[in-house]
Amino acid sequence: MAQVTETQVLDALRTVIDSDRQADIVSLNMISGLVVKDSNVGFSIEVDPKRGPQLEPMRQAAEKAVQGIPGVTSVTAVLTAHREAPAAPSKPAAAPAAGGKALVPGVRAIVAVASGKGGVGKSTTSVNLALGLKANGLRVGLLDADIYGPSMPRMMAITGKPASADGKTLQPMENYGIKVMSMGFLVAEDTPMIWRGPMVQSALQQMLRDVAWGELDILVVDMPPGTGDAQLTMAQQVPLAGAVIVSTPQDIALLDARKGLNMFRRVDVPVLGIVENMSYFCCPNCGHRTDIFSHGGARREAEALGMDFLGEIPLDIAIRETSDDGQPIVMSRPDSEHAKVYREIAARVWSKVAGPQRGTPKIVIE
Repeated sequence: MAQVTETQVLDALRTVIDSDRQADIVSLNMISGLVVKDSNVGFSIEVDPKRGPQLEPMRQAAEKAVQGIPGVTSVTAVLTAHREAPAAPSKPAAAPAAGGKALVPGVRAIVAVASGKGGVGKSTTSVNLALGLKANGLRVGLLDADIYGPSMPRMMAITGKPASADGKTLQPMENYGIKVMSMGFLVAEDTPMIWRGPMVQSALQQMLRDVAWGELDILVVDMPPGTGDAQLTMAQQVPLAGAVIVSTPQDIALLDARKGLNMFRRVDVPVLGIVENMSYFCCPNCGHRTDIFSHGGARREAEALGMDFLGEIPLDIAIRETSDDGQPIVMSRPDSEHAKVYREIAARVWSKVAGPQRGTPKIVIE
């Protein structure tokens, strides 16, 4: 089967017309974050936020146009609100850390997944976001920055310890095509990490600097909950391209999410948007829907704060079971509705850090 090319995708998208502007969406520079991986295609359509709700037919037309290319098996198109970025000179893809040294050479973008409190499903979101980015054709790494409660070894079904050829640099563990590093690989699962702040900071820096991550499009960092030493270390000393905030819909969780959001703002890290986890519950037997933790709170909070709302994930036993079994739902049930939502969130995140360039662009971090 012939390889699907970027040119074929763009040619197909030139048949999709923005009726209000009387031109095709490629000529109007509305396409961003285009990724072609084997037979899978993903891209974003940048639109004016005010027009977004009316442009769903155009998004569907774009998906249909690309689906018609011989050899294409899946298409993920998302609408993203266009925001003007300030002009800035080009910089290296891996931004330098303090002292001018590139902390993670070869990694184009580092995105933190954070929450103001524990128990909101941040790690589950991190894992499925990483797998969604991988499914969309990107080279992905996953760093478990939760020193006190590492969960990636179990959620990614990885056992053993990382190897080191030179005794200085660790090789990341790998599963499902994603490179992973976690304190859980270095200590027994039931060993408590009784460390003070400086030790945590040092461990995080080593897991970034002394791991052979190689060439990655994006490194997803599963942050510990709260706004303490670990979060400040990542926000101030790591060239983050942005942060994703995870919250449940109820008021008390949103209060804590707002604290995390404000922390990133104060250290000049862009907040890419908010994800509402455990958004609603549908009975698997009768289909009745119950908003156990309320519903829509994160969307309203995003609107109030001028943030983008990235998507909502239901409270579903399948998501919990697959995560506990080390077979996250994006990997184990790729055709499910839940997996599709995670992939759409991943596409939105990538479109924000990739910028308007096509392919695998360099990331400009100010």
